[in-house]
Amino acid sequence: MVYIDDINAQEVLDSRGNPTIKATALLSDGSIASAIVPSGASTGKREALELRDGDERFLGKGVLKACENVQTKIAEEIIGLSPYDQATIDNLLITLDGTENFSNLGANATLGVSMAVARVAAQSLNIPLYRYLGGANALTLPVPMLNIINGGSHADNTVDFQEYMIMPIGFDSFSEAMRASAEIYQHLKKILKDSKHITSIGDEGGFAPNLKNNEEPIQVILEAVKKAGYKEGEQIAIALDVASSEFVNDKGIYCLKGENRELCAEELIEYYEKLIAKYPIVSIEDGLSEDDWSGWEKLTQKLGHKVQLVGDDLFVTNAKILAQGINKNIANAVLIKPNQIGTISQTMQTIRLAQRNRYACIMSHRSGESEDSFIADFAVALNTGEIKTGSTARSERMAKYNRLLAIESELSSPVYLGKQLFK
Repeated sequence: MVYIDDINAQEVLDSRGNPTIKATALLSDGSIASAIVPSGASTGKREALELRDGDERFLGKGVLKACENVQTKIAEEIIGLSPYDQATIDNLLITLDGTENFSNLGANATLGVSMAVARVAAQSLNIPLYRYLGGANALTLPVPMLNIINGGSHADNTVDFQEYMIMPIGFDSFSEAMRASAEIYQHLKKILKDSKHITSIGDEGGFAPNLKNNEEPIQVILEAVKKAGYKEGEQIAIALDVASSEFVNDKGIYCLKGENRELCAEELIEYYEKLIAKYPIVSIEDGLSEDDWSGWEKLTQKLGHKVQLVGDDLFVTNAKILAQGINKNIANAVLIKPNQIGTISQTMQTIRLAQRNRYACIMSHRSGESEDSFIADFAVALNTGEIKTGSTARSERMAKYNRLLAIESELSSPVYLGKQLFK
């Protein structure tokens, strides 16, 4: 019987130069695999806890305590167990921590172990990770959401909305979609440069220019789409991550500082409605704050039949919270971030709950990433149909896209939803 022979962790650096955990699992058959845990900047208050040291190292952001938890408390419990029973391993992690949000062990510790065990099990069986987690039905290459203009907490500029993304929906393959996206990105860079805008990039590889309002980024992107030779709406759609929890005040007023405007929920919904009527917007993420559930009900009633309404801070990949949203008919899609919940099994439960209730699922990176491409395999394994992992720049983002290109070449009959996604 193959069993877990050792589990350890070390402190490594993410794409922002902050510490994170790299967990490594070793099996009795000699198989060894590692996983690196990402970290978010814009985080929901109900996310699982990312354990940091809080001392003088790395401005308090060290993760040596979490690493120690992996090598002592967690290792003592899972060494000797079969690596092929992911649910048993993950349930043990949940029980061992004993809290709702992994505040004892740290979700960065538990997720690192959960990911490493899944990856080493796949390696031991000599099958791809997507096949191990998804079985024979893992066939769908996700439509990417490429964040090509950054604002909000992801950039130091005057734009309030956090992400302006393109979605290459009018293509027959993932590789064709990526080619179009890369070409649009390069045209966008030239347009910004010719207009004397700074072309430095934000955390996720998108440009972060100072534009006059929250609408101008859409206009500039559509200009790039046209110059690249593609058709807006038909081939390339727009998706927004508003991240409104970042600019709502204690009174529930949404403060658009870039436009010097203050809007109530109903006014912000009207603002979105005008944008949707004017531009080929197909998805809006976190359109209202995570605490504004009454506003979300109104938003869903008003726009849920027109666009994809994605809950990120709202649901934090938590099946219990998502179930409440489903019961209240709030949103129609959920962003999937494994480190928001703490284990692979819990993430899968949330995805399956969403899919059973016809909520779309978008597999997602975090703004603090690494070369680890786990979520690329995970998106294919669970047939999420969409993935959000940054622009066509920065190697930690390209690692996911390049892994998906490799998976596409491996599959005998890969499916790319593209044109069917929003029909």
